[in-house]
Amino acid sequence: MVYSVTNRDETKKYIADELRSAKELLRALSLDIDKTECGRDFKKFNEVVGFCEQILRIFETTPQNKENVFLDCSCGKSYLSFALNYILSKRFSFVTFFYGVDSNSVLIDRCEQIKNSLGYENMQFVHAKIIDVIPEKPIDIVISLHACDTATDETIAKGIKLGAKYIIVVPCCENQIRNRLKDGHPLVGLTEFGLLRYRFADILTEALRAQFLTGTGYVVKLVEITSPRNTPKNLMIVARKKKGNKEFNLDEYNKLNEMFHTEFILKDYFQLEKS
Repeated sequence: MVYSVTNRDETKKYIADELRSAKELLRALSLDIDKTECGRDFKKFNEVVGFCEQILRIFETTPQNKENVFLDCSCGKSYLSFALNYILSKRFSFVTFFYGVDSNSVLIDRCEQIKNSLGYENMQFVHAKIIDVIPEKPIDIVISLHACDTATDETIAKGIKLGAKYIIVVPCCENQIRNRLKDGHPLVGLTEFGLLRYRFADILTEALRAQFLTGTGYVVKLVEITSPRNTPKNLMIVARKKKGNKEFNLDEYNKLNEMFHTEFILKDYFQLEKS
C-alpha cells in the first residue's frame, strides 16, 4: 500500500480510524479511548494521532524498502512508538526500527512486555539517560512527546549529536526558563504575574530551541498537533537537517539567550566538544 497525503483532516481521520480498529494494540497499551472525551486516555490518543500525522507527511516521499530508525526519547509507556510502528510498519509496510529510551526502569520493562506480547520484533527499549544512550543503528528520526522540562533539550542535543535527519519534539513544561523569570530579572515587571510568566516562558523556551536547531544546521518549523482544548502543550518543533556539512552558527540563539538572561541549558551539552 502506498501512502499519499491528501489534506490534514483526512490524514488525521485515517490515522484515528486505523488506530481505533487496532483493538489488540489498544488493549496492550491499556488505552480506553471509548471513555469520555475529557478523559486522559482520549486526550493521549489525540496527541498520538496528531504526532503520527506529521510523521506520515515526512514518509510520503520515503522509499518503503529503506529502513528508517527512530529514537523515542523519554519514551515512558511508548504509546507513540507503538502507534507509529503499527501505522508505518503494519499498515503501510515501511521498513522501520524503533529504539525507546527512558530513565525509568519500570516503564522500560513494561514496554518490553508489550513489545513481546504484540510480536513487534523491530523494537528495542533501553534503560538509560537520553544523552548517554548509544544506539547500534544509525538514527534517522529522533522523536519525543511531552518529555518533561529539560529532557526535551536533552532530546534535541542527542538528535544533533547523532546527526539525525529529523528531530521532532512536542515539549512539556518549561521550568528552567520560568524559574529564571523571577526577582532580579529585567523582565520582572512583566513576569511577576504568574499566568504571564508561564506563557512567556513557553514562548521564549520554544524560540530558543528553534534558534538553536537552526544554528546547528536544521530547517525548523513549528506546528500544532492537536486542538488547545485537548492539551495546551500542543506545539511541535519539526527540524529537518540540511544537506552538506554545516558549521554551527549560534549567533541568533546567543542574542536571544543574552537578551533575556536565560542561561539556557541546550548549549551546555556541547561544551565538552568545543573546549
